[in-house]
Amino acid sequence: CRKFHSWTKEQQEEFLDICTGVKGLKLLYDGFFKEVMNPEYDPARLSDFLSCMLNQKVRVIKVIPTDSTRLANESALLAMDIVVELEDGSIANVEMQRIGYMFPGQRSACYSADLLLRQYRRVRGDKEEFDYRDVKNVYTIVLFEKSPKAFHAYPENYYHFFEQKSDTGLEMELLQKYLFIPLDIFRKNQQNKESNSIKGMRG
Repeated sequence: CRKFHSWTKEQQEEFLDICTGVKGLKLLYDGFFKEVMNPEYDPARLSDFLSCMLNQKVRVIKVIPTDSTRLANESALLAMDIVVELEDGSIANVEMQRIGYMFPGQRSACYSADLLLRQYRRVRGDKEEFDYRDVKNVYTIVLFEKSPKAFHAYPENYYHFFEQKSDTGLEMELLQKYLFIPLDIFRKNQQNKESNSIKGMRG
């Protein structure tokens, strides 16, 4: 009871809505996501989620501490943030952004560069003979609660994967990968599929 009264009015109302069934749990928000996906409790759960997101088999081996300075500055924009190391040495940062228009491509590039630099420093410090080929991919995976306007020009697409490519066809591994998932567009697509399915059954 004391804990409940220490919350803000908004937090109290949200808690009561969940308890009474008015709202469901926001499983992609930080506290719930990290509890459900914590690899210490169930190693396969987060690995399966990322394998599905990246369209390749991956295995999470540990959670890496997030950048507390960045989180302090931008916590109002973040609903969830977790950084993990994969079996092959790659790093994946999974984030849920509340306000999509506040998260442009430039910010994604900065986060990715930060991840790459953190990995470079760690790998270089661990090896007596450093080789740049020991630095692996970094994945920036962003789920948008309310996606930026640009995403709505592609109303049928809710999975956008980016990586650097040459204009000549020359292939070179440049390490930084990005995946953006607009959940509002995903939900609309799912609702349309369900509505069309019901119409088809009635027809």
